[in-house]
Amino acid sequence: MFKGKGKLLIGMFLPILLFGLAQLGVASVPKNAAQSGLTQKSTGLADKVRHELVMLPYYGVFDNLAFSIEGSDTVVLTGQVTRPVLKSDAGAVVRKVEGVGKVVNNIEVLPLSPFDDSIRLAAYRAIFSKPGFERYAIQALSPIRIIVKNGNITLDGVVSSQMDKIMAEMAARSVPGSFGVTNNLAVA
Repeated sequence: MFKGKGKLLIGMFLPILLFGLAQLGVASVPKNAAQSGLTQKSTGLADKVRHELVMLPYYGVFDNLAFSIEGSDTVVLTGQVTRPVLKSDAGAVVRKVEGVGKVVNNIEVLPLSPFDDSIRLAAYRAIFSKPGFERYAIQALSPIRIIVKNGNITLDGVVSSQMDKIMAEMAARSVPGSFGVTNNLAVA
């Protein structure tokens, strides 16, 4: 009588557990992106800006956001996004951060392309289906970013080892129809 209910309970609570574990993951906006030579005040500002960017609701594995702090209160946003609303939302949330005086939004909106969309999905499948890469896929915000522009794949973010960096690049190179792969993954 209770045999079927055990599987149902596991099916209900396993995703909740995985989501909870994913919250412990690495944020994909690199910590050192804006911290070279910063004062304690700027470091606190960088943490606040990073937090606001990673909390954006449409920020996904196919987007890459980065920033730098110039002077004491100017934030320069860079990167690539697949949705124009993400560019405007990023600028808006950073403007609201206490201590930010000016925001320069240099985020590139990638062109709409069914061809690029198919390469994005194929690259996602190729990379995250590799044994051992499920630890990156289950995180709420994947530390591996897959950017596709005009058929060219760029990998950004952070991986645990040099071997993971090499394997991610090999998987991306196996995607049919892509023109090239640039591997900017950092090893943490």
